[in-house]
Amino acid sequence: MKKRALAMLLAGILAVSACACGSKTNTEDTGSDTASEDTANTGDTATEDTSTEDTGSETGEGGGLVGVAMPTKDLQRWNQDGENMKAQLEAAGYTVDLQYAANDIQTQVSQIENMISNGCEVLVVASIDGSSLGTVMAQAKDAGIPVIAYDRLIMDSDAVSYYATFDNWNVGVKQGEYIVDALDLKNAGDKTYNIEFITGDPGDNNINFFYDGAMSVLQEYLDNGTLVCPSGQVEKATVATANWATDAAQSRFENILASYYADGTQLDAVLASNDSTALGVANALASSYTGEYPVLTGQDCDIANVKNIVDGK
Repeated sequence: MKKRALAMLLAGILAVSACACGSKTNTEDTGSDTASEDTANTGDTATEDTSTEDTGSETGEGGGLVGVAMPTKDLQRWNQDGENMKAQLEAAGYTVDLQYAANDIQTQVSQIENMISNGCEVLVVASIDGSSLGTVMAQAKDAGIPVIAYDRLIMDSDAVSYYATFDNWNVGVKQGEYIVDALDLKNAGDKTYNIEFITGDPGDNNINFFYDGAMSVLQEYLDNGTLVCPSGQVEKATVATANWATDAAQSRFENILASYYADGTQLDAVLASNDSTALGVANALASSYTGEYPVLTGQDCDIANVKNIVDGK
C-alpha cells in the first residue's frame, strides 16, 4: 500500500515534470498536453556510459529509492528528461538510481533487474522497445514494485501501474496542421505539392500516435492529389527510422533526394515526427538539395534544430 501511494505521488510529479523535461513541440506549437494515467492490465547501438548515475542504496530522508531507466544518451531530450526528473525527485526527498541503456534492450533489462535487486520502491521506465520488457516487468510485479511507464507505453504487461506521457496523437495532428497552414492547402485549387515522410523507431508505440495523428490531417490531401509523394514511401513501416537515429534518417533522405529530386523537382514539405529525424533530413538537404527549402516539422526543441529554425530553415 505504501509503495502504491508512493507511485501515485511520483506519477503526479512526473506528469508535471514531463512538461518541463521534454517539451514536445514542433516547429510552431504542438499544443500537446501531458497525461498521467492508471494503465494496470495494459496489454545503431551507441557507445555511451551505462554506469549508474546515482546508485545510492540508502533512501533519502522522507523518501525512498526510485529507479529511473532511460533508453539512451544519444538524443538530447532523454538527457534533459533524465536529469530534470532526477533533480525533481531528489528535491522531493527521494534517492534516485538513474541509468541510460545505450539503446540496447538487454542492457536496459539488466539495469532494471539491478534496480529491483537493490530495493527500488518504484520504477520509472522509458523503454527502448515497449514489447521487450515483459519478463523483467513480471519480476517487478512479483516484488511488489509499482512501475511508471514514462513517455513510451510498455506493452504486453500487466505490471504497469501508471503511464505518464504527452498527448502524442495531438502532437501529430499539430504537425499535420502546420503543413496544411504553411502550404495553404485548403486554398490550393489545382496546385500540387510534393511531400516526403519520416517517423521514428518501429518498436516505439508512440510512432503510431505521432504518424497516425498527422495522417488524420494530411490523408485527404494525398487522396485528392493536392499532396504528392514522389518516392511513394508513405506507409508507416516504410518511413520508420530505427532508434530515431539522425544518421539513418540522413542516409534515407539522401537516397530520396538523389532518386526523385536531383532533376530540380521541388520538395515542398517533409513530415518528420521528431527533431532527431528532422535533423537527419536537414543534413541531407544541406548536402544534396538546391531547391527552395521545404516546410519541415519536428518536436523536442533540440539545440541543433532550434539553430536551424533561427537560420530560417
